[in-house]
Amino acid sequence: MGMDRATALAAALALGFACSAAAQDKAQSIANQVCAACHAADGNSAAPANPKIAGQGVDYLHKQLRDFKALDGKKPLRESPIMNGMVANLSEGDMKGLAGFYAGQTLKPASAADKDLAGLGQKLWRGGDMANGVPACAGCHGPAGAGVPAQYPRLAGQYADYLATQLTAFREGRRVNDPNSMMRGVAARMTDRQIRAVAEYAAGLR
Repeated sequence: MGMDRATALAAALALGFACSAAAQDKAQSIANQVCAACHAADGNSAAPANPKIAGQGVDYLHKQLRDFKALDGKKPLRESPIMNGMVANLSEGDMKGLAGFYAGQTLKPASAADKDLAGLGQKLWRGGDMANGVPACAGCHGPAGAGVPAQYPRLAGQYADYLATQLTAFREGRRVNDPNSMMRGVAARMTDRQIRAVAEYAAGLR
């Protein structure tokens, strides 16, 4: 009886590993065929307009994919002419697989191009702008921009252009998939220069 249980357990584990490997293979295949054109096969986009997603938190990546997808007849929570179409035919399993695949890739970080702006960004990142109600970015995204898994995304090494675009979208209400309107509330109090500054600083974080 003990041997039968051991054999059954071994068979179940082997099946589990096989299914996991198959899911990983499928995720990599989708990444190569669908995602690579914009984000590169390893998630290190070559274009500053497209985010680097290599090494990003798996839960954050999964949430973004879900937010881009129209569910239950409702419009997507996060609207993008490109991404809405890309995720339209992805299953829940596909999205989880892609999130896991890209989370497991190694980030090749961007860098700050404007040192003066990055200097201002450092002050905002660490101390915020209390006079205008802008909290320190480090409070949620961490001193080094690593983020908090399942809560706040990693921003260190992200393209400054992409970060500035997203902050502006939050400020203007064009991006609305932030829990409890948190980022919209912060960005609404930021000037164009402040947005560019924290984006530059984040790009240079490691």
